[in-house]
Amino acid sequence: MAGAIALGGVFLFGTLWYRIIEGWSWEDAAYMTVITLATVGYGETHPLGNRGRLFTIALILLGVVNIGYIVNRFTEAIIQGYFQQGIRLQQQRRLMESLSEHYIICGFSRTGRQIAKEFRAEGVSFVVIDSEIESVQRAQVEGYTVYQGDATLDDTLLKVGIERAICLVAALPSDAENLYTVLSAKTLNPEIRAIARASTEEALVKLQRGGADEVISPYITGGKRMAAAALRPQVLDFVDGILAGADRQLYMEEFLLEPAFCPFVGQTLQKARLRSQTGALVLAIRRLDGTLIGGPTGDTMLMSQDRLICMGTAEQLRDLNKILGPINSKQLRRPKNS
Repeated sequence: MAGAIALGGVFLFGTLWYRIIEGWSWEDAAYMTVITLATVGYGETHPLGNRGRLFTIALILLGVVNIGYIVNRFTEAIIQGYFQQGIRLQQQRRLMESLSEHYIICGFSRTGRQIAKEFRAEGVSFVVIDSEIESVQRAQVEGYTVYQGDATLDDTLLKVGIERAICLVAALPSDAENLYTVLSAKTLNPEIRAIARASTEEALVKLQRGGADEVISPYITGGKRMAAAALRPQVLDFVDGILAGADRQLYMEEFLLEPAFCPFVGQTLQKARLRSQTGALVLAIRRLDGTLIGGPTGDTMLMSQDRLICMGTAEQLRDLNKILGPINSKQLRRPKNS
């Protein structure tokens, strides 16, 4: 911009000189100034004296300096833009390659933004995928790791480390897109846990058939929550307080009992003494066959591949994790440090 303004000033100065000092017409003055600044060598429009020739020499030098400056800045902008783009792509590639045991959020609409907010509060590693530049820029402004691309494509999922991810959340606007995304994710990584958003009951069934581990309908879930808020407001507040948010005192986590690591497989809850050792409360047990035991008693037997649903403070859950042995990191995550 500065170079163009300076060049315009030189052009105006030269034109005024030839018009006022030399007495030429405006057309001849402008023409002489242009061919002088461009150094095309057409010769003098009208004969010049010594004073006019000295001015023309000075005008040529000013033109060369200004045009050289403009060309230099233009070239620099192109080269810097090219290399900066290359550096950004290289940094993004290294970042994606470093991701491991992370979560993938497909879609950064209102639902995706809320999911990202909860993931950040939990302190988990995650990456956002969205094809819209506005959504990508918004995610970047909010400090999230984001990749611009079509989440329904295998290539996009591979670039965000789908084969190393724990869980994928398909929160795209279209049910068809969510279905394609789940199908692609399960094909590339059969062990990944896939959560999908559904707008209709028909889409909910199809997503389940497509391999989604959980399908959430905002309308069904929202209706249930509104009914619960009307009928059992205190219960809903309590559950919300331990499931989401950054300022919680109590947390809920699930733990997988692996016979190779857990010393309590085959024992009763009373004998295992999990509550007395850690302070964490076992709320329920999900058996391998899908049976759910709510409010297990001291006589309840702990079996291989049981999933314990427990509640406690972050410290209590960390202590519980230590005595139960390493959890299956492909499916579960450790309680966040607070």
